[in-house]
Amino acid sequence: MSSLPANAVNPPLRPATSRELWDGLHAHHPTLSRARHLGEALQQSGLVGRATIESALAHQQKQRRNAPPGEAHDKTLLGQILVRNGILSEAQLQAAIAAWLGDPVIDPRQLSPDPSALALVPRHVAERESVLPLLLEDEVLVLLMADPWDQRLLDELRFLTQHRLLPALAAPGTLQPTIARFYPRQTSPTPPTLADAPKVLNAHALASELAPSSDAEAHADADQVNESDNTLVRLINTLISEAQAHRASDIHIEMQPAPAPVRIRLRVDGRLLNYLEVPCHWRFALVTRLKIMAGLDISEHRKPQDGKIDFSRFGNSRLEMRMVTVPTSQGLEDVVLRLLGSHRPLPLDSIGLNPANLQALRAMAQKSYGLILVCGPTGSGKTTTLHSLIRDINTEDRKIWTAEDPVEITQEGLRQVQINPRIGWTFAAAMRTFLRADPDVIMIGEMRDEETARIAVEASLTGHLVLSTLHTNSAPESVGRLLEIGLDPFNFSDSLLAILAQRLVRQLCPHCREAQPATAEALQALARQYLLSASDGTAQPSEQEVQRQITHWQHRHGQGPQGQGLMLYRAHEAGCPHCEHHGYLGRLGLHELMLSSDAIRSQIRHRASGSELRQSALAAGMKTLRQDGIEKMLQGLTDLNEVLAATNL
Repeated sequence: MSSLPANAVNPPLRPATSRELWDGLHAHHPTLSRARHLGEALQQSGLVGRATIESALAHQQKQRRNAPPGEAHDKTLLGQILVRNGILSEAQLQAAIAAWLGDPVIDPRQLSPDPSALALVPRHVAERESVLPLLLEDEVLVLLMADPWDQRLLDELRFLTQHRLLPALAAPGTLQPTIARFYPRQTSPTPPTLADAPKVLNAHALASELAPSSDAEAHADADQVNESDNTLVRLINTLISEAQAHRASDIHIEMQPAPAPVRIRLRVDGRLLNYLEVPCHWRFALVTRLKIMAGLDISEHRKPQDGKIDFSRFGNSRLEMRMVTVPTSQGLEDVVLRLLGSHRPLPLDSIGLNPANLQALRAMAQKSYGLILVCGPTGSGKTTTLHSLIRDINTEDRKIWTAEDPVEITQEGLRQVQINPRIGWTFAAAMRTFLRADPDVIMIGEMRDEETARIAVEASLTGHLVLSTLHTNSAPESVGRLLEIGLDPFNFSDSLLAILAQRLVRQLCPHCREAQPATAEALQALARQYLLSASDGTAQPSEQEVQRQITHWQHRHGQGPQGQGLMLYRAHEAGCPHCEHHGYLGRLGLHELMLSSDAIRSQIRHRASGSELRQSALAAGMKTLRQDGIEKMLQGLTDLNEVLAATNL
């Protein structure tokens, strides 16, 4: 390692007064500014020699050639290679970069920060992000930072302080002690009382605080709003926490032309509910704050953007959100947040599979090779089902790789990979890499194209269990879709184990659901619905078939001494506190499981139609989505309206 001190390339400024600090920051330090790249700057500094740089560059090229698509480039950066090999320390590298860019290095040990600057950045932010506000001069805030080139952090601090920023690099070992010295921990001689505690406001109360206090303020442009942004920050944090408490899966923030307010809606149990309105003159600040939290470009309003928010950096709960912005008319932007953090794999027997489907699917998942598909529209719970199935087989003697976009559910023991098509790290590329990484089980988030589907089939034929999803309406239709995109029917028929189609319906609240005895007319209509869903639709079921079905239901679900009485359930109009007066609590899966058989394999090879495959599957015992829904309705889990809406034939 070089014996030169960390400050050899850029001696730190040691100001004793605010004026010395301000003058020193505006003095030019061109020591290494003429260097064309970092390697040349390091040579000019005397920290490393030419041979060392050339060796590191050769190592860098070798790493980049051998790195799989999507691997973080931090591992192949020249500076990090030198640090990892012990040529430079992290402090020496930071100092060299600062000198190369002409940025000053500050030693704050003799300086007393400006109290007005300290007041702009709370202590917990300063400690968490390793920043120290030093001086506020001409609306410019001077910040001492461990990494003054972190643009995401600078955007967040710019929004928090509402000032232009002048970042400076802290001399090694000086930042945290100075933060501790100038942010003393306050102690109270007497315990605080309840009256001393800050008032905790909900999102509605905080939104009312943002309401304009005058007509002039109501008509002001967004950039002329003078209220403190602290209320807006608290509003966003509170909104997210409340959405999580309400079991919301998504937050929709919808902008409208002035003077209409910003409308915020929550998706709870699959339904959008109006939740909050925010005064229109805060609409741009609201979007900007969310972009800063997600690390997006706050200056881009014409193109959609997407990113992730780690809410643990801003709130008290461990929660991740996927954020997308959508440009709308009149220069506005909508924002949708998908809440991901609380998602954990559910036990397979708790996702709503009936006993026969549960037993059959478990048996398929225990096979050492083959292909299992889960199909359904967007938002039907396919990923949840796949992770529940993997949870059932996730043992120490299995190596399981998953490729997902995004990684919404995490579980210990899996090797999970985030797909990034922008850099060529696609599902197909992930599959090819996984096959070289000795897998037992592979999960692919979605079969989007012929290449991914073909590699998945080949993997399932060469000793691997492969699980994936499709956007199709039913299990038999999935076969036709895959053959249409170019799969070989012989290979596909040999690899297929099972296809599970599913939908989600709202589950009746068990605390307030209403039950009433089923009339003979209602049962006959229900039995006809049940039987028609398993027919080709050309013939009505006979009276004998209808009566046999009703008798079967009475034996399985009947109540009373003779077990003959069947009950029909519905949601209570007023609901109860348990379901927040909606009448429904949570969601339930409806399923249709088609198992591969000799007859179905033969039909796939001959490219049989979806209706022919459906009849073979029904003859082998498959229950349709509507049949599964009606069975669960008779168990009191959901109601007929939900079943009919989810299984539209």
